[in-house]
Amino acid sequence: MNATMTAPALAATDRCDRCNAQAYVRVVLPGGSDLLFCSHHWNDHEGVLRPQAAEVVDETHRLLTPIASSPE
Repeated sequence: MNATMTAPALAATDRCDRCNAQAYVRVVLPGGSDLLFCSHHWNDHEGVLRPQAAEVVDETHRLLTPIASSPE
C-alpha cells in the first residue's frame, strides 16, 4: 500500500513562526518538519525555501476572498 502524506489545511490558530500573525503558508521540509509563514514573511523567504521544500501549502489566495457581510 502506498501512503501519501499531505500537509493539513491551515487553520486560524496556525501562527507564523516569525511574527505570530495568522499563517497562510506551510512549508514541509524533506525531513518532515514544517515551517509556517504569514504572507509577508513567505514573500521574504520564498526564493530560498521553495527549492528545498518537499511540499508547500500556499493559502494566500484566502487573503483576497471577500468576507460575506451579515444581513442587517
